[in-house]
Amino acid sequence: MLACVTVMVLDVSADDSPVDPVRSAAAAVLGPIESGASSVVRPLTDLPATVRSHRALRAEVRDLERTNAELRRELARTALDRNRAAELDGLLAATEQTGYAVVPARVVGMGPAQNFTRTVTIDAGTAAGVRADQTVINAAGLVGRVLRADRHTATVLLVADASSVVGGRLASSMELGFVQGRGDVGGEGLLDLDLADGSVVPARGDVVVTWGSRAGAPYVAGIPIGTVQSVQSNPRDLTRSAIIEPLADFTSLDLVGVVVPADTESDRTVLGAEDKP
Repeated sequence: MLACVTVMVLDVSADDSPVDPVRSAAAAVLGPIESGASSVVRPLTDLPATVRSHRALRAEVRDLERTNAELRRELARTALDRNRAAELDGLLAATEQTGYAVVPARVVGMGPAQNFTRTVTIDAGTAAGVRADQTVINAAGLVGRVLRADRHTATVLLVADASSVVGGRLASSMELGFVQGRGDVGGEGLLDLDLADGSVVPARGDVVVTWGSRAGAPYVAGIPIGTVQSVQSNPRDLTRSAIIEPLADFTSLDLVGVVVPADTESDRTVLGAEDKP
């Protein structure tokens, strides 16, 4: 103890401490050892903080992923709502132009191609005032006719179906004919117009509209069907036909309207009925 006290007194009182060489030598030897030991021990001492930071980062990543998913869903809903609003505006314009009242409905299913018919299912049935042999349209033009209806859904035969025949007329000349589908609803889903007068030559781009059925069933008059794409003639039979490009896009049908009497009782709003007596 006396020796330790003596060394401490000499180290404090002297300007040039005799202990400095010893201290320097000890620092030179023990410094690297302390540094290495600190490098080994530091990860262990920092482990709790690292774990807490990792948990916080994982929670932040989950929050960011959830926010990103919500933004994607909101963007998809916005695009869908925008398209549906445009379709509704178009359907309202169609009711104003044609003067017909329609029950709005959405396409909720498409019939399988294996049954050799082209049909869609809509979410409106007899409770909405939908009956068989009623005309179905959308903002672009004629879609088809109602085949059958139950209380809450109905099956619509598309005008593109091979068994579908619609009385049509050229809007430019009022010449009559019959429009028949080819059974294809894709990009090549064309229709055929057989004209009653074989001498009539329709022009490319002529609009074909329905000329209507008795009592408006199954087709009302004046609904656009499509435009003339090309004309074919058969010299042997002295007949002439036109290939029609339909106005309705059958592969992207969503909002449609079923033409009904203005006084129809329906479980939903009948578009155009408020202006009818």
